[in-house]
Amino acid sequence: MIKAESVRTDRLDLVPLRVGHAEEMAVVLGDPALHVFIGGEPEGVDELRARYVRWDAGSPDPAVSWCNWVVRLRAEGCLVGTVQATVGGGGAEVSWVVGTPWQGRGIAAEAARGLVAWLREQGLAKVVAHVHPDHAASAAVAAAAGLAPTDRRQDGEVRWEG
Repeated sequence: MIKAESVRTDRLDLVPLRVGHAEEMAVVLGDPALHVFIGGEPEGVDELRARYVRWDAGSPDPAVSWCNWVVRLRAEGCLVGTVQATVGGGGAEVSWVVGTPWQGRGIAAEAARGLVAWLREQGLAKVVAHVHPDHAASAAVAAAAGLAPTDRRQDGEVRWEG
């Protein structure tokens, strides 16, 4: 079983997500524009706290690890997003989200690269992500993390592998 550990990149700290992050993350993730491609609606503090409690409890499948981090931009001293990895079967499925005020600054790409590098250090050979076919920014993040698009789709999203 793999557990999330702190990861440091040039500008970012990926910090294992805790229930106590819910209040700040409700603000970071509160823009409805973030949900255009991922679906759903922004969650309030109580909803996020409940979700983080579930995530902290871990996967019900002992062969699967849920690794979740908040992304802290050191220069600004604030949380700006999340990265996640669902680990099992010798590989990981990853995802990322950065709040709209911090988009367009390469933060998601840097966080995803840091995450993928950490997963490789853990001995995981296969990393995948699923990206909406119309989400060019997320496709650029996947490419920056060393992933490449495939012809496979899942729930309408393109499977990227690296």
